[in-house]
Amino acid sequence: MKPITVLSLLTAAVALAACQSDRAPRDLPPIQQPQQTGVEGAWVDPNGIVSTFQAGTFSTRTTDTNQLLASGTYVNTSPTLVEINMTSLVRNTQSKVNCALVSQRQLNCTTAEGAQFSLARRA
Repeated sequence: MKPITVLSLLTAAVALAACQSDRAPRDLPPIQQPQQTGVEGAWVDPNGIVSTFQAGTFSTRTTDTNQLLASGTYVNTSPTLVEINMTSLVRNTQSKVNCALVSQRQLNCTTAEGAQFSLARRA
């Protein structure tokens, strides 16, 4: 073999070897869902009724037929307290409900009449 051919092959081998690495592939961090804060989003009661808080509006619907049961507005009176003014379409009544965000997954509520219930954040 000619010296130039040998030198060319040797140079190519060195160049290819420089491109390789002994490092293991880098693991990517797991994709994390953004942590929801406040009451924004969907919540469910023990009976499966879904309440949605979105940009100051509140609605409650059945899960089977998606029938609207109640609607209204809400205001955050503090980072953990929410006041809901709603109209029940079933009873045709208006009421006020105060809720406390006890964790990012649980909302404890009390109606103006004193009835209490809890909502769990829907996954």
